[in-house]
Amino acid sequence: LHGVRRWLLGETMPGPRKLTTLAQWLRVPLEDFVDAGEGAALRATGEPLHKWHAGLGYDDRELFDIYLKLPVPQRRLAREVILAIARAHEAGEAQRKDRDG
Repeated sequence: LHGVRRWLLGETMPGPRKLTTLAQWLRVPLEDFVDAGEGAALRATGEPLHKWHAGLGYDDRELFDIYLKLPVPQRRLAREVILAIARAHEAGEAQRKDRDG
């Protein structure tokens, strides 16, 4: 956990073996962890700003601000970790529904 925290904060980057393991675990190409180059443009979502901030508390807004300050490789890593957690949560919820209902 401490190592992952340092990756997410941009203090360190995982080594090649760990990146390979993460890519396999998250089922994403290893290349997705490699920076597309300094100054790579971010795509706009096209969503109005008010949609982003609707229902967000201070902690969530602060987290998004921190996320947006991260270099692109760390943002990609954070995104993939969050998506993996969400997929695991959805799978657990589906199993609970099957078991209970």
